[in-house]
Amino acid sequence: QVQLVESGGALVQPGGSLRLSCVASGFSLDVYVIGWFRQAPGKEREGVSSISTTGASAYYRDSVKGRFTISRDNAKNTVYLQMDSLKPEDTAVYYCAAQSPHMFRHDVMFPDDFGSWGQGTQVTVSS
Repeated sequence: QVQLVESGGALVQPGGSLRLSCVASGFSLDVYVIGWFRQAPGKEREGVSSISTTGASAYYRDSVKGRFTISRDNAKNTVYLQMDSLKPEDTAVYYCAAQSPHMFRHDVMFPDDFGSWGQGTQVTVSS
C-alpha cells in the first residue's frame, strides 16, 4: 500500500521550533517531488514548501521563507520540514504529498498536482 505518514506536529509557543517528518511506505520516495501543504480551519489548503528528487531545488511560499527549511533523506525514505520562528498564523494541519518529478515548479504549488496524501499532523502555535 502506497502511503505517506506525517509526524512531529505539536503545540508550541510563538518563536518556537518544530520538525515535521514525512515517511513513505510501499514505494521509494526518491523518485518523487515531495511537498508540504497546510490547511487552517475555514481556509483553503495552501502549498508551503516542496523539494526536488535530489534535494537540489526547493520552493517556499513567501510567508515562510527564511523560517522554514525542507530537506530529504532518501536513504531513510523521509522528507523533513524544519520550522523555526513559528507564528500563530502557522497554525494548521500540515500534510505531505508526492508529485511527479517533471512537474516541480519553483514559483507555486497546486494541490491538484500532488497525490498520495498523508493524514496530516496538527501544528498549533499559541502562548
